[in-house]
Amino acid sequence: MAFEFTDTNFQETALDSAGLKVVDFWAEWCGPCKLVSPVIDALSSEYEGKAVIGKVNVDHNPETSMKYGVRSIPTILFIKDGEVVDKHVGVATKASLEQKIAAHI
Repeated sequence: MAFEFTDTNFQETALDSAGLKVVDFWAEWCGPCKLVSPVIDALSSEYEGKAVIGKVNVDHNPETSMKYGVRSIPTILFIKDGEVVDKHVGVATKASLEQKIAAHI
């Protein structure tokens, strides 16, 4: 299961800790988000111990969504050592996300 990032824990878990974080901004009502969700869950299991892969519900965590200018979902941010190093907007395949993860681990 993917990690749940929130407005409360985002600074500590995504920005202040070293390593790669893959953050999927999503909402329950978003059809494309439902396509990406199982991919994020699978990657979370596969990369456990190598990267933290999780989700931010934009409806429940508006501060983090606004801070990163998320206007379209799904939006996936790749954050390494506290800095955004890559971004993907829209539906993504598992293979394309794996390539991006491999490039930043």
